[in-house]
Amino acid sequence: MTAQTAWHSRDEFWELVEPLIFNQARISDAAAEVEKIVELLQIGSQDRVLDLCCGIGRHSLEISRRGFSVMGVDRTIAYIDRASRAAAEGALDVEFVVGDMREYCAPDGFDIVLNLFGSFGYFEEPGEDRRVVENVYKTLRPGGRFLIETMGKEILARDFQQKDWDEEDDLLMLMERKITRDWACVETRWIAIQGDRRIEHRTTVHSYSAVELSSLLKSCGFSKVRVYGDIEGAAYDQAAKRLVVAGYK
Repeated sequence: MTAQTAWHSRDEFWELVEPLIFNQARISDAAAEVEKIVELLQIGSQDRVLDLCCGIGRHSLEISRRGFSVMGVDRTIAYIDRASRAAAEGALDVEFVVGDMREYCAPDGFDIVLNLFGSFGYFEEPGEDRRVVENVYKTLRPGGRFLIETMGKEILARDFQQKDWDEEDDLLMLMERKITRDWACVETRWIAIQGDRRIEHRTTVHSYSAVELSSLLKSCGFSKVRVYGDIEGAAYDQAAKRLVVAGYK
């Protein structure tokens, strides 16, 4: 599979799902989420923050509103354009950049790197996920922190739904999931129905357990790794809501 044909490189998919994954409720939730992340990572006033895979910038914008220096990076041009417009309208000093998370690296450029909302594990080869972590490690200054927030394999197994659907305005999205590669991946068939249009996409995302993801960060040089069950710092146990892994350089 070439970079041009990989599902995560198709702008038409990201533009199609934008109204669902960035609905008003999720945009409104960003302020409270940022407050919790700032506390969890003890982000200081002098820290520079990178929002890697920032989407439409909902977290980047909230981070800027709190006076922090922040940059947002995402590969989807339409998302970066929307984020940049929102920053201009709000008179916020945020730089938004189009970039691939596998390629972006700013040695010693940031104190905090965030990868939120299940934006990890998109690539065909697991080695590319490692490449992302290695670049993040280089990007962080000494003492820097890297936060990944995603759906852990343990939570996925506990709450697995083979079929699901979502709706926003006139867009109906049907989702059919299956576990593949001995629980290494989740493949999803997306069927969008909008008026008389029917569009189908397929995605494959690598699924990581807490041990697998924390081990990946340690093997890339992070000296300390903490695992949580949400961004408030709850234990990663049978009641965990999300897999949150924080690596310290």
